[in-house]
Amino acid sequence: MGLFPWGRDDDSRDGDDAAPAERHPEATLICEFQDGTLIVYDDRVYIERVERSRFDDKTIPADEILGVDLSKGLTIGYLQIEQTGVPVDSGGLLSDPVNANTLHFGRGGRDCASDARTEILSIARG
Repeated sequence: MGLFPWGRDDDSRDGDDAAPAERHPEATLICEFQDGTLIVYDDRVYIERVERSRFDDKTIPADEILGVDLSKGLTIGYLQIEQTGVPVDSGGLLSDPVNANTLHFGRGGRDCASDARTEILSIARG
């Protein structure tokens, strides 16, 4: 038992703490962003949210993907998946969009976000 009841005193990892690539071996692309991990498969996109997110994990089937909005931003960028039946959030004058299909990233996530946009559009069937 660790020092605290909720902690561990070793570096062992169980299935839930495994790296995204280990949890999603069939994925074609994985990007870790500020508010979640984007996992792209041949037939769907999965958004795995961080614990502090107000949104739940979500699967978006390829046949519901209409497009991908990508903004690299000056400091914070975003990637928003346009999905059938889900209103697009355009944000405001000084704010980025925030909805269940949007992920935000810093400068270090720009390349993966660009790759994700290309990969998602390649599987989109909506």
